[in-house]
Amino acid sequence: MIAAIDCGTNSIRLLVCETPAEPVVREMRVVRLGEGIDATGQMSEAALARTFAALDDYAATIREHGAARVRLCATSATRDAANAEVFAAGVRARLGIDPDVVTGAEEAALSFAGAVRGLRSEPAWPVLVVDLGGGSTELVLGGPDGVTAGHSMDVGSVRLHERHAFSDPPTAAEIEACVRDIDAHLDACPVDPARAATVVGVAGTITTVAAAALGLTAYDADALDQQVLAVDDVHAAIDRLLAMSVEERRALPFMHPGRADVIGAGALVLRQVLRRSGVDRLVVSEADILDGIAWSLLDRPA
Repeated sequence: MIAAIDCGTNSIRLLVCETPAEPVVREMRVVRLGEGIDATGQMSEAALARTFAALDDYAATIREHGAARVRLCATSATRDAANAEVFAAGVRARLGIDPDVVTGAEEAALSFAGAVRGLRSEPAWPVLVVDLGGGSTELVLGGPDGVTAGHSMDVGSVRLHERHAFSDPPTAAEIEACVRDIDAHLDACPVDPARAATVVGVAGTITTVAAAALGLTAYDADALDQQVLAVDDVHAAIDRLLAMSVEERRALPFMHPGRADVIGAGALVLRQVLRRSGVDRLVVSEADILDGIAWSLLDRPA
């Protein structure tokens, strides 16, 4: 039994399994570890307290299931924080391991492995995996033999929401400014979405937009995984979400309350990537970097 933990900017997630295809425990908590990092350069005491509380529970779950090997990967928020050692010490105290603060390139490779190894049918290659997180977005292009190009951009749902101080709901001018910011990062990105024959979207922002496009009456991971959505339907769902207030979004039956305020900014990243890709379908995958972390444990010698 192994345990993988993905500690991102907005959420922290746990997978306990023999293989990712056979999960025993799959949990997610919204802890907003990256709250304020874009402005202050460090993790706040409140954000660390929320994250450590989740890790206390995860450590108990890991012990309960007897996972022999554990890997925690920390991504955008921890890469950017001046007080990252406080976080690392808290992880060591709770899990007995050092966190792996992965680079953008490592994050991209883990995301690609998790998403592509989880596909149940052969895609048209090359595949672009879009991993849209709270602090960063990874664009990873690859073929059946692995990654050919990957890049991590400092645009994500939490970071953009805070940077552009969205109103409730955001104004047209705020949306336009956010789109200009996203486009500037895409212009500088060495991974061109137009090269993709298939686009696979992973992580909570994209799966929640997919739930909106499908009109789900509850968040249903099984119903979302491997869904193939018309891009026009995805754009329409994004427009609806942007027009809603946070209270209206929070009332949606599939919306996690910790995602309701920031999903508009994150959805804009997805919209701009899809526009540049030229594909007319989006493949949605529940398998993502968390599964990639688990596969990395299984691929290593015991």
